[in-house]
Amino acid sequence: MMKFHGTTILAVTYNGKMAIAGDGQVTLNNSVVKHHARKVRRIYNDLIVVGFAGATADALTLSEKLETKLERYNGNLIRSAVELARDWRTDKYLRRLEAMMIAVDATQMLLISGNGDVIEPDEGAMAIGSGGIAAHAAATALLKHAEALGLSARDIVEQSMKIAASVCVFTNDIVTIEEFG
Repeated sequence: MMKFHGTTILAVTYNGKMAIAGDGQVTLNNSVVKHHARKVRRIYNDLIVVGFAGATADALTLSEKLETKLERYNGNLIRSAVELARDWRTDKYLRRLEAMMIAVDATQMLLISGNGDVIEPDEGAMAIGSGGIAAHAAATALLKHAEALGLSARDIVEQSMKIAASVCVFTNDIVTIEEFG
């Protein structure tokens, strides 16, 4: 059976600004089949950005479900995320979806998973996907020195994604970035 691998999604908040990035690589077994995939996108009147890792169709389904929840709860990201996670965990169809999602707005970032998790990070960075550990580690280090280095949230995301791409074979350096603030 052929299986799609990897993605790296990274969200960073710094100095009142938020940036979220996703790499563009899609692999099928041991082959790269796409370099410019868009795994980060705006939803709900461009007020929310979601980045997803996992099976593409599953991730898009979850993105649509989140947007429906946002419409129902007037853009309340936390309430919508909790309701999505609850449905995802309990619904027979949704339970089979294989993806994770980071959702951000101008003030908060959340990781949403099929285990029923809705997690807001303590620090200013959150990452998922095959290169997520490398991207998160790089962002955490850069956040500690961002003021001295003169970095913005976007700079931190760009540099961290380059580092992740240099160590993760399922992550490339063709990155989509969305920002708030």
